[in-house]
Amino acid sequence: MQAMVLRKPKTPLVLEERPAPEPGENEIRLRVEACAVCRTDLHVVDGELTHPKLPLVPGHEIVGRIEAMGKSVHGFKLGQRAGVPWLGHTCGRCPYCLSHRENLCDFPEFTGYTRDGGFATHVVADAAYCFDLSGHDDPVAAAPLMCAGLIGWRSLARAGEAQAIGLYGFGAAAHIIAQVCAWQGRRVYAFTRDGDDDAQCFARALGAVWAGGSSDTPPEKLDAAIIFAPVGALVPAALKQVKKGGRVVCGGIYMSDIPAFPYSLLWEEREIVSVANLTRKDGENFLAIAPKAKVKTTTVPYPLAKANEALSDLREGRLQGAAVLVP
Repeated sequence: MQAMVLRKPKTPLVLEERPAPEPGENEIRLRVEACAVCRTDLHVVDGELTHPKLPLVPGHEIVGRIEAMGKSVHGFKLGQRAGVPWLGHTCGRCPYCLSHRENLCDFPEFTGYTRDGGFATHVVADAAYCFDLSGHDDPVAAAPLMCAGLIGWRSLARAGEAQAIGLYGFGAAAHIIAQVCAWQGRRVYAFTRDGDDDAQCFARALGAVWAGGSSDTPPEKLDAAIIFAPVGALVPAALKQVKKGGRVVCGGIYMSDIPAFPYSLLWEEREIVSVANLTRKDGENFLAIAPKAKVKTTTVPYPLAKANEALSDLREGRLQGAAVLVP
């Protein structure tokens, strides 16, 4: 098999030849058809998420065909299309797992961070944390659903019943969840980098009723805002735009420091909440909703050997939608 490998944070990935991994008793091996590139991959490669498994194959938005299974795997069959998300395994024994909050597990494993991921031709995954994608005919289109879609869905759930909702950072996650919001009848206000006319046009094309820069003021106060960009300064900016009792949801795994801000921005029962990982139930719910909402992902394919180029394009904001590696 071939894999793009991170030997050391803050260095380019290296293309390597490796033996194909053998699945364990409860694992499946997939021949990777597509793996989307997530901002979390950047945080790992750039050293912002510390203590990754090294050497590491990044990538956690994986779609592939099952070509081998452990003896205890049930519910899957050879040749079936399946998806592998960020949450790769949980202990099942800690207080969080026992209270149906496996996203907060004390002893988790994460695909493309503490276990090898999908920037490769083959990957092994815990079958219990994989999703059936039999109804998805286009693996490239399905790949961003495995994290951008899932974390967007969990972030939207944390936003509650908000009707006027702001999305800060109109990248892979926002471009998916904006479509879900529009289908649900919510009013989407998209906040992009100041002056990014292309991103604002993209947002309006996907159902946003308004699009502007992150420092702009929308035409109405927001019920809630979701921040996908890893920029701490957007937290007080978003608080300024939400109504009394409104909520600001931080949807990323990493964010730069939040600057000090006056208490008046938080007063009147405004809230700041974060989203951590996802549960398998989140995945099941979202994958049932996505076809009903007619979600269409916008993707830019790259060959596997161009993974560093895809990461660079994401880092520099040169993408609309999601980069997807295609082995």
